[in-house]
Order: sequence, then structure tokens, then C-alpha cells
Amino acid sequence: MIIEKQIGNFVYSTDQHRLNIDFIHQYLSVESYWAKNIPYATVQKSIEGSLCFGIYYKNQQVGFARIITDYATFGYLADVFVDKDFREKGLSKELMIFIKEHPMIKKLRRFMLATLDAHNLYSQFGFTPLSEPNRFMEIKPFEKY
Repeated sequence: MIIEKQIGNFVYSTDQHRLNIDFIHQYLSVESYWAKNIPYATVQKSIEGSLCFGIYYKNQQVGFARIITDYATFGYLADVFVDKDFREKGLSKELMIFIKEHPMIKKLRRFMLATLDAHNLYSQFGFTPLSEPNRFMEIKPFEKY
């Protein structure tokens, strides 16, 4: 199900056909701290397997987020960004509102993310530190790309 919402001059959409994978790859591989040097094919595959959200200004993509999910119980918010030329306009807040309004998100038992520097943004939308971090485990590091 494709959902779109216009807010001012910006369109928020879940339509994967609108996504500009070149733009997303450029940001992730060059500008992000979490996916430096990620291969194009990896970005493309990650998008195919996720529920994706784009922000568009005059049909130009200016923001992105994706949720890794089973569409029933769990979701992990990843790769959230707004192009540097469009920051400080409230787009990330509107994106989070758009994401949280998605019908699938409302059904999840657990919705998680990891962030280095955006705790203030995400706490406005109900994200908190792990209530029981001792229950969570990880394998790190995996071989990078």
C-alpha cells in the first residue's frame, strides 16, 4: 500500500518507485557516519527488503528513511537523513510523524533504532533508551561491505 502526504511544498511517500537510489547511495556512502563506503548494490538490496519513506521537493528527493521489518511484530528504523540543503525546515520531524502514522507501525510490538547524535529528535516521538539492555545481544563487527 502506497501512502503519500503533502505538507507545504514537500511530499512524503512510501512509493519505492519514486526513490532515487543514486541520491540515497551518495548520502549513505559519502556523508553518513554509519554506512561509509557502502556499495551501491548493498543499498539497492537494503531498499528492496525494507519499508521505505522518501521526502520530495518538486519531484526531487531530499530525504529518506527505511524500516527493516517483518510487517507484524518488529521494526528497526534505519538510514534516516535529510539532504543538508533542506535541513532546519522541520522535515525530519514531519518524516517521523509520517512514519509513526503508518498503519503497520501502529501494530508493532517493538520499534527500535540506533543513533549517535539524534536522541533529541527521536525522544520527541517516544523512543527511549533500552529498558532492559541486558536482554539485547549483538555480533560485532561483521565484515564490512
